[in-house]
Amino acid sequence: MAKFTVRLAEERDLPELPALISASVGTLQKSFLTDAQIEASRAIMSLDTQLVRDGTYFVVECDGRIVGCGGWSKRATLYGGDNSVHARDPALLDPARDPARVRAMYTHPDFARQGVAKIILAMCETAAAAEGFARVGLMATMSGVPLYEANGYQAVAPNPVDVNGVEIPLIKMAKSLG
Repeated sequence: MAKFTVRLAEERDLPELPALISASVGTLQKSFLTDAQIEASRAIMSLDTQLVRDGTYFVVECDGRIVGCGGWSKRATLYGGDNSVHARDPALLDPARDPARVRAMYTHPDFARQGVAKIILAMCETAAAAEGFARVGLMATMSGVPLYEANGYQAVAPNPVDVNGVEIPLIKMAKSLG
């Protein structure tokens, strides 16, 4: 079993993350999406550097190599990265009223099903709870649904997204913390 360490992502990590995200999207979605859907999904599944700047994005390393990344947000945007094709909302959420967002979770295919995403998810939930959030929400890809369900998330509603005429199936999910 690999030994993993987790830490907050830093600006110095930014050049390494797009390749990890691309490998994750291109490989781990293959059992769930067509090739056209995978390519179209790259427009909504990418790095959001705001999470790094906010200090809410984590990386998991194995032997000095980043093998996973993901975070949470206290901002209104539910999903998407810097180059996302859909509208983004940087407004701050109210922990007394709004759920925190789990965002941009990616695992390198070489480390899939080894607990990397579960480590990140736990870090996100702990950090969001420490900031006063009682609930978390996310937009799950089809490959992510089993992970989230196994960790207590419930489907709220299907939320397919159209990217240039290609429908990407996504599911809005939520969980109470505590």
